[in-house]
Amino acid sequence: MNLELLFPYLTLAAYLLFTLWVGLIGYRSQKNTAEDYFLANRSLGAIILFFTLSATNFSAFTFLGFAGSGYRIGISYYPMMAWGTGFAALTFYFIGDRVWRLGKQKGFITPAELIADRFQSEPLKLIFLAVMVIFTLPYLTLQPIGAGYLLENLTDGQVPYFIGATFVTLAIVFYVCIGGMKSVALTDVFQGALMFVLMIVAFMAIAQGLGGISEANQAVYDLKPELFSRQGADNFFTQKKWFSYVCLWTFTLPMFPQMFMRFYTPKTTDSLKVATIFYPIITIILFICPVSIGMWGHLAFPELAGKAADEIFPLMLGEYTSKWLASLVMVGALSAFMSTLDSQLLALSSMMTRDVYTVYFRPQASLSEQTLVGRLFIIILALIGLSLAYQPPESILALATEAFTGLSVLFPTVIAALYFKNVSSLSCMLSIIFGEGILIGLQTGVIPSSFTLGFLPVIPIVAISSLIIILGTLLFPKSMHH
Repeated sequence: MNLELLFPYLTLAAYLLFTLWVGLIGYRSQKNTAEDYFLANRSLGAIILFFTLSATNFSAFTFLGFAGSGYRIGISYYPMMAWGTGFAALTFYFIGDRVWRLGKQKGFITPAELIADRFQSEPLKLIFLAVMVIFTLPYLTLQPIGAGYLLENLTDGQVPYFIGATFVTLAIVFYVCIGGMKSVALTDVFQGALMFVLMIVAFMAIAQGLGGISEANQAVYDLKPELFSRQGADNFFTQKKWFSYVCLWTFTLPMFPQMFMRFYTPKTTDSLKVATIFYPIITIILFICPVSIGMWGHLAFPELAGKAADEIFPLMLGEYTSKWLASLVMVGALSAFMSTLDSQLLALSSMMTRDVYTVYFRPQASLSEQTLVGRLFIIILALIGLSLAYQPPESILALATEAFTGLSVLFPTVIAALYFKNVSSLSCMLSIIFGEGILIGLQTGVIPSSFTLGFLPVIPIVAISSLIIILGTLLFPKSMHH
Protein backbone atom coordinates (compact mmCIF):
# COMPACT_ATOMS: atom_id res chain seq x y z
CA MET A 1 0.00 0.00 0.00
CA ASN A 2 1.17 3.51 -0.82
CA LEU A 3 2.81 5.33 2.11
CA GLU A 4 1.00 8.54 1.16
CA LEU A 5 -2.36 6.85 1.77
CA LEU A 6 -1.16 5.48 5.09
CA PHE A 7 0.11 8.82 6.30
CA PRO A 8 -3.16 10.20 7.75
CA TYR A 9 -3.56 7.01 9.79
CA LEU A 10 0.04 7.05 11.01
CA THR A 11 -0.13 10.70 12.14
CA LEU A 12 -3.45 10.08 13.83
CA ALA A 13 -2.19 6.98 15.62
CA ALA A 14 0.98 8.74 16.79
CA TYR A 15 -1.00 11.71 18.06
CA LEU A 16 -3.58 9.63 19.92
CA LEU A 17 -0.96 7.38 21.49
CA PHE A 18 1.00 10.38 22.69
CA THR A 19 -2.16 12.00 24.11
CA LEU A 20 -3.06 8.79 25.95
CA TRP A 21 0.49 8.56 27.29
CA VAL A 22 0.28 12.13 28.65
CA GLY A 23 -3.11 11.20 30.11
CA LEU A 24 -1.50 8.27 31.91
CA ILE A 25 1.12 10.58 33.44
CA GLY A 26 -1.75 12.57 34.95
CA TYR A 27 -3.25 9.34 36.24
CA ARG A 28 0.00 8.18 37.86
CA SER A 29 0.45 11.39 39.81
CA GLN A 30 -3.12 11.30 41.08
CA LYS A 31 -4.18 11.23 44.71
CA ASN A 32 -7.61 9.67 45.00
CA THR A 33 -9.52 12.77 46.10
CA ALA A 34 -12.33 14.67 44.43
CA GLU A 35 -10.27 17.87 44.58
CA ASP A 36 -7.40 16.20 42.81
CA TYR A 37 -9.57 14.46 40.20
CA PHE A 38 -11.78 17.45 39.36
CA LEU A 39 -9.37 20.38 40.02
CA ALA A 40 -5.80 18.98 39.80
CA ASN A 41 -5.47 19.74 43.51
CA ARG A 42 -5.68 23.52 42.84
CA SER A 43 -2.03 23.48 41.88
CA LEU A 44 -1.75 24.70 38.26
CA GLY A 45 1.06 27.15 37.51
CA ALA A 46 0.82 30.13 35.13
CA ILE A 47 2.02 28.34 31.97
CA ILE A 48 -0.21 25.29 32.33
CA LEU A 49 -3.17 27.50 33.30
CA PHE A 50 -2.66 29.72 30.24
CA PHE A 51 -2.49 26.72 27.91
CA THR A 52 -5.42 24.94 29.47
CA LEU A 53 -7.59 28.11 29.30
CA SER A 54 -6.62 28.66 25.65
CA ALA A 55 -6.84 25.06 24.50
CA THR A 56 -10.16 24.65 26.30
CA ASN A 57 -11.60 27.67 24.60
CA PHE A 58 -10.26 27.14 21.07
CA SER A 59 -12.45 24.38 19.78
CA ALA A 60 -13.82 22.86 16.58
CA PHE A 61 -15.36 26.27 16.16
CA THR A 62 -11.91 27.94 15.91
CA PHE A 63 -10.81 25.79 12.99
CA LEU A 64 -13.99 24.94 11.10
CA GLY A 65 -16.41 27.62 12.30
CA PHE A 66 -13.96 30.51 11.82
CA ALA A 67 -12.93 29.33 8.35
CA GLY A 68 -16.59 28.80 7.42
CA SER A 69 -17.47 32.29 8.65
CA GLY A 70 -14.48 33.78 6.82
CA TYR A 71 -15.84 32.14 3.67
CA ARG A 72 -19.39 33.41 4.23
CA ILE A 73 -18.77 36.82 5.80
CA GLY A 74 -15.19 37.88 5.05
CA ILE A 75 -12.35 39.59 6.88
CA SER A 76 -14.58 41.60 9.25
CA TYR A 77 -15.21 38.36 11.15
CA TYR A 78 -11.61 38.46 12.36
CA PRO A 79 -11.53 41.73 14.36
CA MET A 80 -14.92 40.88 15.87
CA MET A 81 -13.65 37.52 17.13
CA ALA A 82 -10.17 38.68 18.15
CA TRP A 83 -11.59 41.73 19.93
CA GLY A 84 -14.46 39.93 21.56
CA THR A 85 -12.41 36.99 22.77
CA GLY A 86 -9.51 39.21 23.81
CA PHE A 87 -11.91 41.44 25.69
CA ALA A 88 -13.40 38.43 27.43
CA ALA A 89 -9.97 37.79 28.97
CA LEU A 90 -10.68 40.71 31.31
CA THR A 91 -13.49 38.66 32.82
CA PHE A 92 -10.95 35.91 33.58
CA TYR A 93 -9.50 38.31 36.06
CA PHE A 94 -12.62 40.11 37.30
CA ILE A 95 -14.54 36.90 37.81
CA GLY A 96 -11.68 34.41 38.09
CA ASP A 97 -9.87 36.17 40.93
CA ARG A 98 -12.97 36.25 43.17
CA VAL A 99 -13.94 32.70 42.23
CA TRP A 100 -10.42 31.49 43.05
CA ARG A 101 -10.40 33.18 46.48
CA LEU A 102 -13.83 31.86 47.46
CA GLY A 103 -13.01 28.40 46.13
CA LYS A 104 -9.79 28.18 48.11
CA GLN A 105 -11.41 29.49 51.26
CA LYS A 106 -14.51 27.28 51.16
CA GLY A 107 -13.40 24.29 49.10
CA PHE A 108 -15.81 24.75 46.19
CA ILE A 109 -15.31 22.44 43.20
CA THR A 110 -18.24 23.35 40.94
CA PRO A 111 -19.82 26.68 39.91
CA ALA A 112 -23.17 25.78 41.50
CA GLU A 113 -21.50 25.19 44.90
CA LEU A 114 -20.39 28.82 44.92
CA ILE A 115 -23.88 30.04 43.97
CA ALA A 116 -25.53 27.83 46.62
CA ASP A 117 -23.18 29.11 49.31
CA ARG A 118 -23.55 32.80 48.39
CA PHE A 119 -27.33 32.80 48.22
CA GLN A 120 -28.19 29.92 50.56
CA SER A 121 -30.82 28.82 48.05
CA GLU A 122 -31.33 25.28 46.81
CA PRO A 123 -33.80 26.16 43.98
CA LEU A 124 -31.42 28.84 42.63
CA LYS A 125 -28.54 26.38 42.68
CA LEU A 126 -30.57 23.82 40.71
CA ILE A 127 -31.74 26.36 38.11
CA PHE A 128 -28.17 27.60 37.68
CA LEU A 129 -26.89 24.05 37.32
CA ALA A 130 -29.60 23.08 34.83
CA VAL A 131 -28.85 26.07 32.57
CA MET A 132 -25.11 25.32 32.60
CA VAL A 133 -25.65 21.68 31.67
CA ILE A 134 -28.39 22.22 29.06
CA PHE A 135 -26.55 24.96 27.15
CA THR A 136 -23.13 23.33 27.30
CA LEU A 137 -24.45 20.19 25.56
CA PRO A 138 -24.93 21.78 22.10
CA TYR A 139 -21.44 23.30 22.33
CA LEU A 140 -20.09 19.92 23.44
CA THR A 141 -21.76 18.38 20.37
CA LEU A 142 -19.72 20.68 18.08
CA GLN A 143 -16.55 18.78 18.97
CA PRO A 144 -17.53 15.30 17.68
CA ILE A 145 -19.12 17.00 14.65
CA GLY A 146 -15.81 18.69 13.88
CA ALA A 147 -13.84 15.50 14.41
CA GLY A 148 -16.20 13.59 12.13
CA TYR A 149 -15.92 16.13 9.29
CA LEU A 150 -12.18 16.16 9.67
CA LEU A 151 -11.47 12.44 9.64
CA GLU A 152 -13.86 11.93 6.73
CA ASN A 153 -12.00 14.60 4.73
CA LEU A 154 -8.56 13.46 5.76
CA THR A 155 -9.09 9.83 4.78
CA ASP A 156 -11.02 10.68 1.59
CA GLY A 157 -14.16 9.18 3.00
CA GLN A 158 -12.61 5.88 4.13
CA VAL A 159 -13.55 6.79 7.71
CA PRO A 160 -17.21 7.89 7.49
CA TYR A 161 -18.32 11.00 9.42
CA PHE A 162 -20.04 9.34 12.35
CA ILE A 163 -17.44 6.60 12.84
CA GLY A 164 -14.74 9.27 13.02
CA ALA A 165 -16.77 11.26 15.54
CA THR A 166 -17.32 8.17 17.69
CA PHE A 167 -13.69 7.10 17.56
CA VAL A 168 -12.31 10.45 18.75
CA THR A 169 -14.94 10.73 21.49
CA LEU A 170 -14.00 7.29 22.84
CA ALA A 171 -10.29 8.22 22.97
CA ILE A 172 -11.13 11.34 24.99
CA VAL A 173 -13.45 9.48 27.34
CA PHE A 174 -10.60 7.09 28.06
CA TYR A 175 -8.00 9.60 29.20
CA VAL A 176 -10.47 11.91 30.99
CA CYS A 177 -11.86 8.96 32.90
CA ILE A 178 -8.49 7.72 34.06
CA GLY A 179 -6.69 10.97 34.82
CA GLY A 180 -9.24 13.67 35.57
CA MET A 181 -8.14 17.31 35.56
CA LYS A 182 -4.41 16.57 35.73
CA SER A 183 -4.55 14.54 32.54
CA VAL A 184 -6.78 17.15 30.93
CA ALA A 185 -4.46 20.04 31.86
CA LEU A 186 -1.32 18.19 30.75
CA THR A 187 -2.83 17.11 27.43
CA ASP A 188 -4.05 20.71 26.97
CA VAL A 189 -0.47 22.03 27.05
CA PHE A 190 0.57 19.54 24.37
CA GLN A 191 -2.62 20.06 22.33
CA GLY A 192 -2.56 23.87 22.69
CA ALA A 193 1.03 24.15 21.47
CA LEU A 194 0.35 21.74 18.61
CA MET A 195 -2.78 23.57 17.54
CA PHE A 196 -1.07 26.97 17.57
CA VAL A 197 1.99 25.90 15.58
CA LEU A 198 0.07 23.83 13.04
CA MET A 199 -2.55 26.54 12.42
CA ILE A 200 0.24 28.97 11.46
CA VAL A 201 1.91 26.27 9.31
CA ALA A 202 -1.40 25.71 7.47
CA PHE A 203 -1.81 29.44 6.89
CA MET A 204 1.71 29.79 5.45
CA ALA A 205 1.48 26.65 3.31
CA ILE A 206 -1.89 27.58 1.76
CA ALA A 207 -0.70 31.17 1.20
CA GLN A 208 2.37 29.82 -0.58
CA GLY A 209 0.18 27.57 -2.72
CA LEU A 210 -1.74 30.70 -3.77
CA GLY A 211 1.41 32.68 -4.59
CA GLY A 212 1.72 34.55 -1.30
CA ILE A 213 -0.55 36.33 1.16
CA SER A 214 -0.99 39.62 -0.73
CA GLU A 215 -1.53 37.81 -4.05
CA ALA A 216 -4.16 35.58 -2.47
CA ASN A 217 -5.93 38.56 -0.91
CA GLN A 218 -5.79 40.51 -4.17
CA ALA A 219 -7.27 37.58 -6.11
CA VAL A 220 -10.15 37.26 -3.62
CA TYR A 221 -10.66 41.04 -3.66
CA ASP A 222 -10.97 41.04 -7.47
CA LEU A 223 -13.48 38.21 -7.24
CA LYS A 224 -15.55 39.32 -4.22
CA PRO A 225 -14.65 42.79 -2.91
CA GLU A 226 -17.50 42.71 -0.36
CA LEU A 227 -15.50 40.14 1.68
CA PHE A 228 -13.14 43.00 2.56
CA SER A 229 -15.81 45.48 3.66
CA ARG A 230 -16.41 46.37 7.28
CA GLN A 231 -19.95 44.96 7.13
CA GLY A 232 -18.85 41.74 5.41
CA ALA A 233 -20.73 39.95 2.64
CA ASP A 234 -24.50 40.64 2.51
CA ASN A 235 -23.98 43.42 5.10
CA PHE A 236 -23.67 40.77 7.80
CA PHE A 237 -22.25 43.03 10.49
CA THR A 238 -24.32 46.06 11.34
CA GLN A 239 -22.70 48.12 14.12
CA LYS A 240 -25.28 46.74 16.54
CA LYS A 241 -24.49 43.18 15.55
CA TRP A 242 -20.76 43.77 15.89
CA PHE A 243 -21.23 45.21 19.37
CA SER A 244 -23.51 42.28 20.25
CA TYR A 245 -20.89 39.68 19.34
CA VAL A 246 -18.18 41.39 21.39
CA CYS A 247 -20.56 41.37 24.38
CA LEU A 248 -21.64 37.80 23.68
CA TRP A 249 -18.11 36.43 24.08
CA THR A 250 -17.40 38.60 27.11
CA PHE A 251 -20.53 37.46 28.96
CA THR A 252 -20.37 33.84 27.89
CA LEU A 253 -16.76 32.71 28.12
CA PRO A 254 -16.54 32.69 31.92
CA MET A 255 -19.99 31.04 32.11
CA PHE A 256 -18.83 27.87 30.39
CA PRO A 257 -18.54 25.33 33.18
CA GLN A 258 -15.18 24.17 31.77
CA MET A 259 -13.85 27.77 31.94
CA PHE A 260 -15.44 28.63 35.30
CA MET A 261 -13.91 25.57 36.93
CA ARG A 262 -10.49 26.54 35.58
CA PHE A 263 -10.66 29.55 37.90
CA TYR A 264 -10.48 27.21 40.88
CA THR A 265 -7.35 25.43 39.66
CA PRO A 266 -4.38 27.86 39.85
CA LYS A 267 -1.84 27.66 42.64
CA THR A 268 -1.90 31.46 43.08
CA THR A 269 -4.04 34.21 41.62
CA ASP A 270 -0.96 35.56 39.78
CA SER A 271 -1.36 32.69 37.29
CA LEU A 272 -4.72 34.22 36.33
CA LYS A 273 -3.09 37.61 35.71
CA VAL A 274 -0.59 36.00 33.32
CA ALA A 275 -3.38 34.26 31.42
CA THR A 276 -5.40 37.51 31.24
CA ILE A 277 -2.46 39.33 29.63
CA PHE A 278 -1.34 36.65 27.16
CA TYR A 279 -4.72 35.38 26.08
CA PRO A 280 -5.62 38.41 23.86
CA ILE A 281 -2.18 38.25 22.20
CA ILE A 282 -2.80 34.64 21.17
CA THR A 283 -6.24 35.45 19.76
CA ILE A 284 -4.84 38.30 17.64
CA ILE A 285 -2.16 36.06 16.10
CA LEU A 286 -4.17 32.86 15.80
CA PHE A 287 -7.59 33.99 14.59
CA ILE A 288 -6.44 35.69 11.37
CA CYS A 289 -5.31 32.30 10.00
CA PRO A 290 -8.60 30.35 9.69
CA VAL A 291 -10.57 33.46 8.65
CA SER A 292 -8.10 34.18 5.81
CA ILE A 293 -8.06 30.55 4.71
CA GLY A 294 -11.87 30.65 4.60
CA MET A 295 -11.86 33.78 2.42
CA TRP A 296 -9.24 32.35 0.08
CA GLY A 297 -11.55 29.35 -0.27
CA HIS A 298 -13.54 31.30 -2.87
CA LEU A 299 -10.64 30.91 -5.31
CA ALA A 300 -10.79 27.11 -5.39
CA PHE A 301 -14.34 26.41 -4.15
CA PRO A 302 -16.53 29.32 -5.27
CA GLU A 303 -20.01 27.91 -4.75
CA LEU A 304 -20.21 26.37 -1.26
CA ALA A 305 -23.45 26.95 0.61
CA GLY A 306 -24.81 26.18 4.08
CA LYS A 307 -23.15 23.30 5.88
CA ALA A 308 -20.54 22.81 3.14
CA ALA A 309 -18.86 26.14 3.94
CA ASP A 310 -17.89 24.80 7.38
CA GLU A 311 -15.68 22.24 5.63
CA ILE A 312 -13.63 24.84 3.74
CA PHE A 313 -10.61 24.44 6.03
CA PRO A 314 -10.00 20.74 5.29
CA LEU A 315 -10.90 21.31 1.63
CA MET A 316 -8.24 24.02 1.28
CA LEU A 317 -5.65 21.86 2.99
CA GLY A 318 -6.40 19.03 0.59
CA GLU A 319 -6.17 21.39 -2.38
CA TYR A 320 -3.01 23.36 -1.57
CA THR A 321 -0.82 21.23 0.69
CA SER A 322 0.75 17.80 0.50
CA LYS A 323 -1.02 14.83 2.04
CA TRP A 324 1.45 14.62 4.93
CA LEU A 325 1.19 18.32 5.80
CA ALA A 326 -2.60 18.19 5.58
CA SER A 327 -2.55 15.18 7.93
CA LEU A 328 -0.38 17.04 10.43
CA VAL A 329 -2.57 20.14 10.42
CA MET A 330 -5.69 18.01 10.82
CA VAL A 331 -4.11 16.60 13.93
CA GLY A 332 -3.72 20.19 15.13
CA ALA A 333 -7.40 20.78 14.49
CA LEU A 334 -8.24 17.52 16.20
CA SER A 335 -6.29 18.65 19.25
CA ALA A 336 -8.47 21.78 19.34
CA PHE A 337 -11.62 19.64 19.48
CA MET A 338 -10.24 17.18 21.98
CA SER A 339 -8.91 19.80 24.36
CA THR A 340 -12.37 21.40 24.50
CA LEU A 341 -14.38 18.22 24.71
CA ASP A 342 -12.27 16.67 27.48
CA SER A 343 -12.76 19.80 29.63
CA GLN A 344 -16.48 19.97 28.93
CA LEU A 345 -16.96 16.34 29.89
CA LEU A 346 -14.94 16.70 33.08
CA ALA A 347 -16.70 19.93 34.12
CA LEU A 348 -20.21 18.60 33.49
CA SER A 349 -19.49 15.26 35.15
CA SER A 350 -18.09 16.97 38.25
CA MET A 351 -21.24 19.09 38.45
CA MET A 352 -23.54 16.10 38.11
CA THR A 353 -21.52 14.23 40.73
CA ARG A 354 -21.03 17.00 43.28
CA ASP A 355 -24.24 18.98 42.82
CA VAL A 356 -26.73 16.18 42.23
CA TYR A 357 -25.42 12.74 43.22
CA THR A 358 -23.69 13.54 46.51
CA VAL A 359 -26.33 16.09 47.53
CA TYR A 360 -29.54 14.17 46.80
CA PHE A 361 -28.60 10.50 46.56
CA ARG A 362 -25.46 9.70 48.52
CA PRO A 363 -24.37 12.47 50.90
CA GLN A 364 -22.00 9.96 52.54
CA ALA A 365 -20.29 9.06 49.22
CA SER A 366 -16.57 8.57 49.77
CA LEU A 367 -14.11 10.45 47.59
CA SER A 368 -13.29 7.35 45.58
CA GLU A 369 -17.01 6.75 45.03
CA GLN A 370 -17.36 10.35 43.79
CA THR A 371 -14.59 9.84 41.23
CA LEU A 372 -16.19 6.59 40.09
CA VAL A 373 -19.59 8.27 39.63
CA GLY A 374 -17.82 11.16 37.89
CA ARG A 375 -16.38 8.66 35.40
CA LEU A 376 -19.80 7.16 34.72
CA PHE A 377 -21.21 10.64 34.04
CA ILE A 378 -18.36 11.31 31.60
CA ILE A 379 -19.40 8.25 29.59
CA ILE A 380 -23.12 9.17 29.68
CA LEU A 381 -22.49 12.79 28.64
CA ALA A 382 -20.18 11.71 25.81
CA LEU A 383 -22.92 9.40 24.49
CA ILE A 384 -25.47 12.26 24.62
CA GLY A 385 -23.06 14.49 22.69
CA LEU A 386 -22.51 11.80 20.08
CA SER A 387 -26.21 11.13 19.62
CA LEU A 388 -26.79 14.87 19.05
CA ALA A 389 -23.90 14.93 16.55
CA TYR A 390 -25.53 12.17 14.49
CA GLN A 391 -27.47 14.76 12.45
CA PRO A 392 -25.25 17.89 12.31
CA PRO A 393 -26.96 21.33 12.07
CA GLU A 394 -26.84 23.74 9.13
CA SER A 395 -24.11 26.02 10.44
CA ILE A 396 -21.61 25.71 13.26
CA LEU A 397 -21.85 29.46 14.03
CA ALA A 398 -25.63 29.28 14.47
CA LEU A 399 -25.40 26.34 16.89
CA ALA A 400 -22.61 28.02 18.89
CA THR A 401 -24.41 31.38 19.11
CA GLU A 402 -27.56 29.75 20.55
CA ALA A 403 -25.59 27.80 23.14
CA PHE A 404 -23.63 30.93 24.07
CA THR A 405 -26.71 33.12 24.52
CA GLY A 406 -28.31 30.59 26.86
CA LEU A 407 -25.20 30.62 29.07
CA SER A 408 -24.76 34.41 29.04
CA VAL A 409 -28.05 34.69 31.01
CA LEU A 410 -26.08 33.47 34.06
CA PHE A 411 -23.60 36.36 33.88
CA PRO A 412 -25.63 38.89 35.97
CA THR A 413 -26.20 36.28 38.70
CA VAL A 414 -22.50 35.45 38.90
CA ILE A 415 -21.54 39.14 39.11
CA ALA A 416 -24.16 39.60 41.85
CA ALA A 417 -22.79 36.60 43.74
CA LEU A 418 -19.20 37.84 43.57
CA TYR A 419 -19.55 41.59 43.99
CA PHE A 420 -22.81 42.49 45.76
CA LYS A 421 -23.99 41.72 49.27
CA ASN A 422 -27.73 42.11 49.64
CA VAL A 423 -28.98 40.45 46.47
CA SER A 424 -32.01 38.22 47.00
CA SER A 425 -31.93 34.70 45.61
CA LEU A 426 -35.47 35.19 44.29
CA SER A 427 -34.39 38.06 42.00
CA CYS A 428 -31.57 35.89 40.60
CA MET A 429 -33.97 33.02 39.95
CA LEU A 430 -36.40 35.33 38.16
CA SER A 431 -33.52 36.85 36.20
CA ILE A 432 -32.44 33.44 34.86
CA ILE A 433 -36.00 32.17 34.21
CA PHE A 434 -37.04 35.35 32.37
CA GLY A 435 -33.79 35.48 30.41
CA GLU A 436 -34.12 31.89 29.16
CA GLY A 437 -37.84 32.46 28.57
CA ILE A 438 -37.07 35.36 26.23
CA LEU A 439 -34.46 33.28 24.41
CA ILE A 440 -36.94 30.43 23.87
CA GLY A 441 -39.60 32.97 22.83
CA LEU A 442 -37.28 34.43 20.20
CA GLN A 443 -36.20 30.97 18.97
CA THR A 444 -39.77 29.75 18.57
CA GLY A 445 -41.04 33.03 17.08
CA VAL A 446 -43.47 33.70 19.95
CA ILE A 447 -41.53 36.93 20.54
CA PRO A 448 -41.01 38.81 17.23
CA SER A 449 -37.40 39.33 16.17
CA SER A 450 -37.98 43.10 16.13
CA PHE A 451 -37.90 42.84 19.96
CA THR A 452 -34.08 42.81 19.86
CA LEU A 453 -33.97 46.25 18.11
CA GLY A 454 -31.37 44.99 15.64
CA PHE A 455 -29.01 43.61 18.30
CA LEU A 456 -28.34 39.91 18.81
CA PRO A 457 -30.70 38.44 21.47
CA VAL A 458 -27.86 38.44 24.02
CA ILE A 459 -28.05 42.25 24.48
CA PRO A 460 -31.72 42.67 25.48
CA ILE A 461 -31.67 39.36 27.37
CA VAL A 462 -28.67 40.22 29.58
CA ALA A 463 -29.97 43.78 30.04
CA ILE A 464 -33.39 42.53 31.21
CA SER A 465 -31.81 39.81 33.41
CA SER A 466 -29.59 42.44 35.06
CA LEU A 467 -32.51 44.81 35.53
CA ILE A 468 -34.55 42.08 37.23
CA ILE A 469 -31.75 41.49 39.75
CA ILE A 470 -31.42 45.24 40.46
CA LEU A 471 -35.18 45.80 40.84
CA GLY A 472 -35.65 42.57 42.79
CA THR A 473 -32.94 43.57 45.23
CA LEU A 474 -34.49 47.01 45.76
CA LEU A 475 -37.95 45.48 46.28
CA PHE A 476 -36.98 42.42 48.34
CA PRO A 477 -33.65 43.27 49.98
CA LYS A 478 -32.05 40.48 51.90
CA SER A 479 -29.19 40.72 54.32
CA MET A 480 -26.86 37.93 53.34
CA HIS A 481 -25.08 35.98 56.02
CA HIS A 482 -21.45 35.13 55.39
